[in-house]
Amino acid sequence: MSASRRVGWAAVALSQAGLLAGCATAHSEPSTDPSALHAPQAPTAPPPGLDVQPESPPVVIPSLPVVGEEEARREASLLTLRMKASVSRFTTYSPAVRQRFLKLAHAAIAQSGTVIDRPQVLMVVDRNPAVQALCFVLALPNSDRWETLGGTPVSTGQSGRKFYYITPTGVFINTPDRLGYRAEGTKNENGIRGIGAKGMRVWDMGWQTAVKGWRPDHETGDIRLEIHATDPDFLERRLGHPASEGCVRIPATMNKFIDNNGLLDVLYEQAASYDGRFRALLPKGRTPSPIAGDALVVVDSAEMPSIESARTDRRDPSVKNDG
Repeated sequence: MSASRRVGWAAVALSQAGLLAGCATAHSEPSTDPSALHAPQAPTAPPPGLDVQPESPPVVIPSLPVVGEEEARREASLLTLRMKASVSRFTTYSPAVRQRFLKLAHAAIAQSGTVIDRPQVLMVVDRNPAVQALCFVLALPNSDRWETLGGTPVSTGQSGRKFYYITPTGVFINTPDRLGYRAEGTKNENGIRGIGAKGMRVWDMGWQTAVKGWRPDHETGDIRLEIHATDPDFLERRLGHPASEGCVRIPATMNKFIDNNGLLDVLYEQAASYDGRFRALLPKGRTPSPIAGDALVVVDSAEMPSIESARTDRRDPSVKNDG
């Protein structure tokens, strides 16, 4: 992530009380009574109408975590092992699929001009209708030796259905300019919990331009791009096929893993140091990864002829796509 996206603060505490005391001392007459030299002085009340604010401590914002390449690779391996143990339908993919995700990630980052200046994970989503999968990629500064961690099936925007948009491609940053939220677990008129069970995290990636999937002329419109879970009873089993209105749907167990390990929240962790809203949103007991990032990278392997077609994914035995 580029240093230009970091929050830079210089908090300076000004002591109005000290300045007023200095002025008062400078204009006071010296006492001629020797006993007054040792007498306790009563506090001087501020002049009427003067609002003296209490001194505030400086705001200290923590730096983004930075680890060396070797430590970053160890952390990536640990995250992979933990996802294998706790995330449903998780896979590390075949060597060919891993290489494809790496090429797609490199191309998207280069095209967007995003600067990788610290080891961090990218959430790479291939919206190709024949793929519909995510893969976490460890991106390293000044190195082409990135590596994959693995991922799960997803669902992105569906075409041919009115008011359903095609999930846009690009690099989207989870910035504290926007505050995400959590699902309330309420059902719509069809009995569907569209963004998952109560407490599931929703990452808000902002307003984005997307193609209207029901329009043959590819007219565009604006959508609020989000990452969220889906109905655990009726829709999660269908992940792996385009089905959303434009957002990225992920399994509930992956939602919890990203949330508890802060994989997209490196900037939110900074914001939590000075803004209680972010402290309230982030889960208690979380263990933020030192290679946490902030980027959703949406790609489409079907639109990149220089990269081998991903249509073999559904036949790849490493992809547990039972949807």
